[in-house]
This record gives sequence, C-alpha cells and structure tokens, in this order.
Amino acid sequence: MAKISVEIPDELLTDLDEHVGDDKKFVNRSDAVRASIRKTLDILDEIDERHNRLDEDE
Repeated sequence: MAKISVEIPDELLTDLDEHVGDDKKFVNRSDAVRASIRKTLDILDEIDERHNRLDEDE
C-alpha cells in the first residue's frame, strides 16, 4: 500500500479525531481518510453517471 503525505487544517483534524478511537467509527486516522476518499469517489461516480460522463467500459 502506498503512503502519502497531506496537509490538513487543524479544524478538520479535530473533527476527524472525534470519530477515531476505541468504540468509535474508525480505528485510526488512516482508516477514516481511506473511507472518506472511497465515499467521495463513489459520489463523484454517481454524478458522472447521471451526466452520462462514464466510459462504457467502467
């Protein structure tokens, strides 16, 4: 798995940390970021599909 480095504003990181940890939705920050990226890409695919912008091979 590739590793990347990103800059995140403190207020977003604070919000993220409210959902990370024992008995919370995500086990760690990386898990939360990956889930967010997946969700965002799914939403963008749905928008592209509605606007007929997806390749027929997808």
